[in-house]
Amino acid sequence: MFAYEKKLEYPINIQKRDLKMAKAMLAQYGGPDSELSASLRYLNQRYTMPDEVGIALLTDIGTEELAHVEMIATMTLQLMQGASVEELKEAGLSGTFSQHDHALFPSDANGVPFTTSYIETTGDYRADIESDMAAEQRARATYEHLMQLTNDPDVLAPLSFLRQREIVHYQRFKELRDYYLKKYEK
Repeated sequence: MFAYEKKLEYPINIQKRDLKMAKAMLAQYGGPDSELSASLRYLNQRYTMPDEVGIALLTDIGTEELAHVEMIATMTLQLMQGASVEELKEAGLSGTFSQHDHALFPSDANGVPFTTSYIETTGDYRADIESDMAAEQRARATYEHLMQLTNDPDVLAPLSFLRQREIVHYQRFKELRDYYLKKYEK
């Protein structure tokens, strides 16, 4: 069961429109290493963890990743606020506009739609945890790339927060892997 608190995990208040940054931000909305991919991956993998420790961790991180989807959506929409059709076309978002107007649709920065093939799960907790650690590192790298694309402090602050959460998630998965190595791999 989830309890939803109607506020973002980190405050977002972007004042300056930047359509190219909005387009780049879609990498973390619906791309292969996006927050959406991570949330669905972890919430599915939790069912094949060998005990409650793994189930709890994957549930917690998967749920937090859903909060990050909400943050990325908010950032993207604020970066696009008030954009004209001409501005969207100039930013390479005409395909998005033609299908979705100013709404968001889970796709990556190149317009490739989200696919369930991004949700990795093997049924082998060892393989899944290693994959999760790698996914967190890829997401961290993506945030660092996004941070290099802007100098707007209203965008950099939440990106920095999200980057740091990827580092924390990596550490939690590493701790879980080490716990399982001691417990089950004797």
